[in-house]
Amino acid sequence: MVKAGKVVAEIHEKIRAAIKPGVTTLELDKISREVLEKRGAQSNFLGYHGFPATICTSPNNMIVHGIPGEYVLVEGDLISVDCGAIVEGYHGDAAFTVGVGKVTNEVERLIEVTEKSLYAGIDKMIQGNHLHEIGKAVQEVAENAGFSVVREYVGHAIGTNMHEEPQVPNYWPGNPGPKLKVGHVFAIEPMVNQKEPWTKVLSDGWAVVTKDGGLSAHFEHTIAVTENGPEILTTY
Repeated sequence: MVKAGKVVAEIHEKIRAAIKPGVTTLELDKISREVLEKRGAQSNFLGYHGFPATICTSPNNMIVHGIPGEYVLVEGDLISVDCGAIVEGYHGDAAFTVGVGKVTNEVERLIEVTEKSLYAGIDKMIQGNHLHEIGKAVQEVAENAGFSVVREYVGHAIGTNMHEEPQVPNYWPGNPGPKLKVGHVFAIEPMVNQKEPWTKVLSDGWAVVTKDGGLSAHFEHTIAVTENGPEILTTY
């Protein structure tokens, strides 16, 4: 999983460097494909329930699952990129959101708070803690900043499959959930909306947008619970 995570980290690094006004989301997918091929890794997104690309690209009010295509990034956009890799049968999965060129202070704040909420959740990934303490920490950071947390889409356990049980809500569901143990690996992925948490799926059957048209940001890492605390696998 460390190997898969490093491939994902490389995809992120190269896509981040390429994001600028005038670039299409399909060009970003091409970068991902090139890294996967170079590293001898497989995409866990391509073909997943028929998904046609190796990354999800979700601009502005799109929350998750956007299909790369002819959309051209423009100054002031924000764009969420979600991707994964399989190496030797094990999965990595991670996402980030960035502004395109110069963005408003509100966009910057939404991105900053969403990333901060991810790390607040990661800090709770200590053996003996309960799973839903992660979501409680995410929710507190997002809502204290005046934003909302998406309910319909959540994090998940990950290993020899991309999506495994149990799920990891990004909010407090009303019970503590199972205890965390050394060796557990989860993909934690807060999706934070500028306005209300409600969502809708577009006609392509994939792209999820905010129901009220507000902006949304998404951050994710694959993290292992170790004897020394949480270890982020989708980084260098």
